[in-house]
Amino acid sequence: MEVLFVSHKYPPTTGGMEKQSYELVVGMRKWCTVHELIYKGIGSRLSFFLALGKNISHLINQHPNIKLIHFNDALIASYYLLCCRLNPHIKHTVTIHGLDVVFPSFLYRKFILPKLNRFDLIVAVSKATAQAAQSVGIATGKLRVISNGVDEKIPKHKFSLNFHDDFQARYRLDIRGKQLLVAMGRPVKRKGFSWFVEQVMPHLQHDYLLLFIGPFHWKATKQERFFKFLPPFFRNKLALFLGAATDEPKLRQLLSKPEIRKRAKHLGRLPFDEILNILYHASAFIMPNIEVEGDMEGFGLVCLEAALCGTTVFASHTGGISDAVKHGKNGYLLPSEQAEEWITTLNEFMKKPSDEEKKTASVNYTKRHFGWKKMVKAYYEAFLGLVE
Repeated sequence: MEVLFVSHKYPPTTGGMEKQSYELVVGMRKWCTVHELIYKGIGSRLSFFLALGKNISHLINQHPNIKLIHFNDALIASYYLLCCRLNPHIKHTVTIHGLDVVFPSFLYRKFILPKLNRFDLIVAVSKATAQAAQSVGIATGKLRVISNGVDEKIPKHKFSLNFHDDFQARYRLDIRGKQLLVAMGRPVKRKGFSWFVEQVMPHLQHDYLLLFIGPFHWKATKQERFFKFLPPFFRNKLALFLGAATDEPKLRQLLSKPEIRKRAKHLGRLPFDEILNILYHASAFIMPNIEVEGDMEGFGLVCLEAALCGTTVFASHTGGISDAVKHGKNGYLLPSEQAEEWITTLNEFMKKPSDEEKKTASVNYTKRHFGWKKMVKAYYEAFLGLVE
């Protein structure tokens, strides 16, 4: 079987969608012949979209045995449907992630997304994403949930034996005796970072340090200054479309306060091996997502990475996070925006952090139920069922 993968979300850009796209394309080479039409950051993304139809036709003519085209998000699939004609001799499939379904545009949700029903298969990364798709008219019979995976080799990573010394040398922080809490991701509003700092942090009673990891700017960016001049209605939609760091200004302000600076530090973007070392030595990983209209967390990949490091995970019971975190198995789900629940749970946990037996059980559960290989095999079986 020959498959053409089409994606504009791919490394070197970092993020859950990019990682999923990469692992799917690379992993599928074990199962079938793979052809790629992928934007990898070279040249203009606009030019990539404008030439999409022509380039797909060229690849099909060049490789006439291509039986299936897979688009890796609803945006690029919708563009293809609007601007190009489906080949009746080829199967068409698409992965939907979350934001590409709930994006707050009446025209997009009413007239564009339902056109995905012309595809042969629509893969949702979580049950929440599938439900959101059904609410905008995607046919249930076309939907299939295939959860994202995680790197199963994480537990075999060579974690640092001199972590505390290395951390102190790099960040000038002595963390011995402190419990580390870690939050990770782009500071977009749905992540709930500023909500947690404002509503939960002041009431935590133990000696801890909260570490934020991910892209962050200590000064306002050109994009941020530009957004200030836009009407709120248009600004919000554009920010969601571009994935703008909408929580960054408030988080920046909070982290600058002396009383918070003692308890929280933003480390910025870090190499993956350094992230794993921090997670391994942390007491807890937190994902305090909040509800934001027109946005959602399609899955909880970072929760799985933390769980495989043996870190206890606390996450909001919202969006697709509950597909990754199974309460009491590889983490704990807490009600979104319920500060008292978060405060009580974390204070109780920090009295007596998770023991080694619970950590091992969490790692083993995550390894059994999630993995990139498991995800890729599920896609292959779905593709094969369509083609044959």
